[in-house]
Amino acid sequence: MNEIIIHQYSTAISGINFFSFFSLDDLNELIVSSNYAVSEYDKGQIIHLHNELCQSVDIVLDGQVSVQKIEENGNILIINTFLKGDIIGANLLFSSRNYYPMTIFASTKATILHLRKERIIDICQNDIRFLTYLIKTISDTTSILVDKIDMIALKTIRRRIMDFLKYEYLIQKNTRINLTMSKKNLAEKLGIQRSSLSRELNKMREDGLLEFDAKTITITDLSMFE
Repeated sequence: MNEIIIHQYSTAISGINFFSFFSLDDLNELIVSSNYAVSEYDKGQIIHLHNELCQSVDIVLDGQVSVQKIEENGNILIINTFLKGDIIGANLLFSSRNYYPMTIFASTKATILHLRKERIIDICQNDIRFLTYLIKTISDTTSILVDKIDMIALKTIRRRIMDFLKYEYLIQKNTRINLTMSKKNLAEKLGIQRSSLSRELNKMREDGLLEFDAKTITITDLSMFE
């Protein structure tokens, strides 16, 4: 690998929290060593298939990656979305059941660093900070999955919408919720069809609970959270 490519990758990696305590020399050594790969994926391209064996920890160097589940009724449920600096597979790599439970795909053009198990073990043995961050990542991933399961389990479409609005109301501290995603992406986040979301929002507007447009949802009756 030529020096320009090595510098390009090491510079990108150095800006990620997972490697922020590594020197550039350490990162250059990481790049030229074996047991790693950097891959680029086009939007919509599958990175890991459902039930594929997990053989590496993946770190998003650029772009956006999503975990997707297709339900029997055809609903597409986005379980989680990973952005630059996020880590994928840390909770699976050392598991006795180290198979991806869902499909992982590039939701935008993405660049991924794949670190194989042997390399992860080597780094953990030599740097306690890396080991600590890896354990934190595994714990955080578990918490995210628990929250997601709690959100979708046995909840009506209206309850899912209300939970989302309550969370955003507390974060934005305003009854006028600015949406940071399209209605299509919101429906995927809630695990429902786009048409089902629109239908329920219209019903909630008719019930005097909210108003909405393309970019915002305004809560008109806070008592719905009681």
